[in-house]
Amino acid sequence: MTVWDDLVGQERVSEQLAAAARDADAFVTAAASDAPPPEASRMTHAWLFTGPPGAGRNQAARAFAAALQCVSPDRALGGVPGCGFCDGCHTALVGTHADVSTVAAVGAEILVKDMRDTVRKSFTAPANGRWQVILVEDAERLNEKSANAVLKAVEEPAPRTVWLLCAPSVEDVLPTIRSRCRHLVLSTPSVEAVADMLVRREGIEPDVAAAVARATQGHVDRARRLATDPAARARRAAVLKLPLRVEDVGGALRAAQELVDAAAEDAKQLAEERDGKETEDLKTALGAAQGGRLPRGTAGAVKDLEDMQKRRRTRTQRDSLDVALADLTSFYRDVLALQFGSRIALANTDAEDALERLARASTPESTLRRIEAIAACGEALDRNVAPLLAVEAMTMALRAG
Repeated sequence: MTVWDDLVGQERVSEQLAAAARDADAFVTAAASDAPPPEASRMTHAWLFTGPPGAGRNQAARAFAAALQCVSPDRALGGVPGCGFCDGCHTALVGTHADVSTVAAVGAEILVKDMRDTVRKSFTAPANGRWQVILVEDAERLNEKSANAVLKAVEEPAPRTVWLLCAPSVEDVLPTIRSRCRHLVLSTPSVEAVADMLVRREGIEPDVAAAVARATQGHVDRARRLATDPAARARRAAVLKLPLRVEDVGGALRAAQELVDAAAEDAKQLAEERDGKETEDLKTALGAAQGGRLPRGTAGAVKDLEDMQKRRRTRTQRDSLDVALADLTSFYRDVLALQFGSRIALANTDAEDALERLARASTPESTLRRIEAIAACGEALDRNVAPLLAVEAMTMALRAG
């Protein structure tokens, strides 16, 4: 199994990245033997991966990083870099490779202090003699200062440094940065491709795989989670009942409160799993005895970690709400399809009774207004409106139609 097997429905992108990895490997081999480098190369120092949510932007970038770090002996025999089994591939894929640094938004933005050490590292030589890879998973969340820090690093990179930036669209990245990157566009995988991946890679029953792939409309990560996590299925089922619970003001407000509470609980559970261990690990690294006091001058580091964890909890709650909004949008899209007399490719066949009830009780115009209300809720959350206020405004709009 090669690293490219993780890219579901992205054959064209896989071919381009595999060709670039071959050229990168030839460059490293030539440098090691003092031979002249290849005259023409499909490899470059900066890449921009764009595509809709669930298309696999981050997976494509990480697979490419693994291929660049591949140390399989088969390469010398003409094999393609990215075997998926060697130490270089494995550590790059799981995020422990010394020369692959990952930056992701902890809160709403990637702050310049989050980028500072990574930018500094980008100017150093790789520890194992191949490539220094910097993977920015949420490039659209770079703020002005952190984007300028990335721009300076991308303008004049070290000889063996590769930047991999991921964003929903090219417009989400500063023009000065994207003009220095090679752009790869990923498309939404087909429902069939996602279902096939779940059967082959996760051992999911074919009918279950087809149902969750259809429900998530080709979103690979969400389909995998729905197929393997009962709690995720329960949350989705609760969200799909919301349209029938907003028929009066009290029901609309209760539904909003429950949706926000569920997202907060999801964030709390994830935080409990990670925060305590991170704090104890940091205290141990700073030299604190078990249950003892921190050495003098180290309280600031613990405070920085606590601030980061707070921002991450906020981001996790927002991500959970984003999933709920996507499920609601999918629900009303199906309602609209039924109102226009189409049953082709309904995403939420498990809620067909509710879909038909709403389709009969409303008009296509009101359904479109409800879809717009869901989008407006997402935009309000982007502007840091309090989650409960944003969701209450949405549920009241869903009630009004």
